[in-house]
Amino acid sequence: MSDLGDFTDFAADDGDDDASSAAADADADADPGDPESDTTDDFESYDVSPAGSDRGLGSISVSQGLRVAEDGDDTTLKAFVTSDNRESVRLGKYLLVPYPDDEMLFCRITALEYAQEFEADDATEIHARRAMRRDDFTERDYKFVASLEPVAVLFDDGGELKRRMVDRVPKPGAVVGEATDAEQIKTGLAIPGEGVFLGHLSVGGETVRTAASPPTIDYRLKDDYADGDPLVYRHTLVAGGTGSGKTHASKNVLRQYLDTTYPMDDGREVATAVVQFDPQDEYAQMHDDNPDMDDAFARRLDREGIAHGGHDDTVALVPAVEGASYGGGHHRAEQVPFTVPFSMVRHRPWLVAGARLNDNQYQALDYLLGRFFDDYGDGGTYEEFTTYLDDPALREELDESGRVHEATFDAVRRRALGSAFRRVFDRDARPVTDLVHELVRPGGLTVVPTYHVNDSRATELLVLAVASLLVDEKLSNDPTYDRIKETPLIVGMDEAHNFLTDAESVQARKVIGKFTEAAKQGRKERLGLFLITQDPQDIADSVFKQVNTKLVLNLGDEDAISSVNIPPTLEDKVPYMEKGQMVVYSPDNSEPVELTGLSTCVTRHGE
Repeated sequence: MSDLGDFTDFAADDGDDDASSAAADADADADPGDPESDTTDDFESYDVSPAGSDRGLGSISVSQGLRVAEDGDDTTLKAFVTSDNRESVRLGKYLLVPYPDDEMLFCRITALEYAQEFEADDATEIHARRAMRRDDFTERDYKFVASLEPVAVLFDDGGELKRRMVDRVPKPGAVVGEATDAEQIKTGLAIPGEGVFLGHLSVGGETVRTAASPPTIDYRLKDDYADGDPLVYRHTLVAGGTGSGKTHASKNVLRQYLDTTYPMDDGREVATAVVQFDPQDEYAQMHDDNPDMDDAFARRLDREGIAHGGHDDTVALVPAVEGASYGGGHHRAEQVPFTVPFSMVRHRPWLVAGARLNDNQYQALDYLLGRFFDDYGDGGTYEEFTTYLDDPALREELDESGRVHEATFDAVRRRALGSAFRRVFDRDARPVTDLVHELVRPGGLTVVPTYHVNDSRATELLVLAVASLLVDEKLSNDPTYDRIKETPLIVGMDEAHNFLTDAESVQARKVIGKFTEAAKQGRKERLGLFLITQDPQDIADSVFKQVNTKLVLNLGDEDAISSVNIPPTLEDKVPYMEKGQMVVYSPDNSEPVELTGLSTCVTRHGE
């Protein structure tokens, strides 16, 4: 039996002075690619450095298979990355692989891994201790492999670069290079060359750079009728948590739309009107230039065709509410007070239904409002309606006739006499129905601030009253106000979850039904919804399904992230994004991408 004491003790000890142990360590640590450190005369060391300069990051590998399939899960496409290029490779980077006939495979990195290069066990005490004593890492000892997702095949068509679905496999050993040409990247991702600017293409928070000037790649949203309807009429959602930069981003996007025009059915080109409901009193600042924008940044925006600067045609349409005073000292936009006339309720009884009326009570309310306006005309006021409901003779008559039971009458009366209604209806200001030309102006921004209204029920009533006026006129075949019907319109709604939430009440069903129909008809009527929220999961599903373009900034809530229904590759990025970073999912515009928004707001923003 062998005596185990005959073996050299390899127990690692940093203070070990044993010469044989030191020699063994030195021999084990020797670089096999270094001729001076080679202790074996029988083997010749070869230099793996290529003759000349590298043409890319690495080459297509077949060591683990090479397959392109219709089902992405069956695709196996990997590239070996040379040691000098490994530090610059990141998940999500866009790469190009040439075919022999000058077509190119455009793809992105989806995974990175180190693999063992030699037959060795690096999970041992000896290997770990030696690694801990070294300051460097020998890249050549390991294979570095990138998994690639094919996105499109790029090809030349009469001098124009085009894309098609991936229908061929690259050759083994084909050189893999980073995509650095703006035209190739935009074509590969199907990003329109022109349109409304949203941000600059990025990967992992770093802006994609090219050799062109400007070096960034602008992301544009399709904004003409060349290949279908402008996507503004397919609706937009901006979702982001507190501090994510969603208001900053929204201002930048809305500012671009204020410089757009669209053709109407009669052939006229009409500038876009934007009506923005603003619960935090931030959007009226778009009237003013941003004092933080320097000349160099402004020139850069000019070179890229990005609209910037305060929008002179900005009006704050301020709701007059009892007990509420609007300051507005942080912007220079014109302030125009308005009130909601009770006459609007004649065709919108749900405005005074509240959240607690059941179907039977709602029908009674509808009947009572009809009788009231028949008796008082369209000029009937809220005060007159409350007096009308106080008449005991009316209550007795309706009960005896079987039209409205006395208990139902009492329930309707209690709901209709809420303090919020008294504070909102028929205040000392011009009715919004008389201010339609101020509300909707081609090329103009109208902001409806509600920050000064410290009553959530009153705020909801104000927003829904004005928004329903816009939507009803847009959808009507016989509109009362041609100005609304004949103007391209974007209705922006911040904290949209507060107004478009799914619920069982009659009022909620009426509101959601109205906005769902508006979203469906938007393309035909040139009506775009621009919804801004930190709680996308609370927006009614029927409205949410109509939204084509989603700009998702940082969200920390798992339910909120899953509700936006974006591809998993984007979903995983959302919790880690810094302020101003976003992912964009717009299937009718481009492949899903990551963007970085402008660091400086194009108009005034903040205090």
